[in-house]
Amino acid sequence: DAAGEDGDFGAKVKCLEDLDPFIPEILALEPDVLMIAGDHATPAIMAAHSWHQVPFLLHSKLTKGQGVPTFDEKACALGAIGSIPATSVMVLGLSHAGKMTKFGP
Repeated sequence: DAAGEDGDFGAKVKCLEDLDPFIPEILALEPDVLMIAGDHATPAIMAAHSWHQVPFLLHSKLTKGQGVPTFDEKACALGAIGSIPATSVMVLGLSHAGKMTKFGP
C-alpha cells in the first residue's frame, strides 16, 4: 500500500516477488484454501487508493488450473472466477474449503 501511495511501481513489484517464495511453504502445510487478494487498489500511477478491481487468487483441492500465467488484474479477470463482488469472496473460500453445506440462497 505504501509503495503504491508513493507512486513506486518497482517497490510494489518487489513486495509481491518477496512473497512468492513463501507460497510453496504455505501450500506444503496443506491448507483447505489459500486466498490472496488486496483490500483495495492503489495504482502506483495514481499514488492513491482507487476504485479499480483487485486481483484475487483462490487455491484449493477443488479448484482446477485456469492457465492464468500471472497474478495481476488483467490475468485474474480471465480466470474462472472472473470479476466478482467482494461480498462473494468469503462464500467462495468457504465453499472451496468444504465448509458450506449449501451454496446459494
